Amino acid sequence: MFNQLIHNIAIWLDDTRWSTMLHESYYMYNWVESTHVLTLMVSLGMLFLIDLRMLGLALPDVPASRIARRLNLPMLVGFTVMVVTGLLLFYAVPVRSSQSIWMRIKLILMLGLLINAVLFHRRMSKAGSGWDAQPRAPRNLRLGAMFSLAGWSAVVTCGRFIAYDWFDCQYMNPGLISSLAGCIEGQARF
Repeated sequence: MFNQLIHNIAIWLDDTRWSTMLHESYYMYNWVESTHVLTLMVSLGMLFLIDLRMLGLALPDVPASRIARRLNLPMLVGFTVMVVTGLLLFYAVPVRSSQSIWMRIKLILMLGLLINAVLFHRRMSKAGSGWDAQPRAPRNLRLGAMFSLAGWSAVVTCGRFIAYDWFDCQYMNPGLISSLAGCIEGQARF
């Protein structure tokens, strides 16, 4: 039932004029995809630097609050552009994207990373500033940084797998992976 609902919404999106124009555009889809990848590199580069500082692996002599303060705004702008371009990429190819197990894993990971970020900022404000000049953050912040590094690495990997998805519904037999990918039995449209 859930897969059918997602499939129906994807078909509705796919039938819109703008979705077709974006997907069939000679340049625009490539510009959107390139912008998505470039802002991903910039945003995650900044985030990874902050996470590595928390782990004591990068810039241990620079206070963590100074690094976070200087990188937060450009990182958030990059994340915003990355999310908007990601939504546009989904909008351009909604049926195939909605039936990708990698897209579904990516979305679940991103939800987990959002929760981790909220908890990370709460823990950071509770920890006070006594550790700020220390080479490593307190243990609970280091765990959040490790989860962030691993989670975003997995998100990027899943994003690459979406383009080369070997679990396409038209080639799969019904089963667990087929169901998790959102395949609809007897569907004729891909």
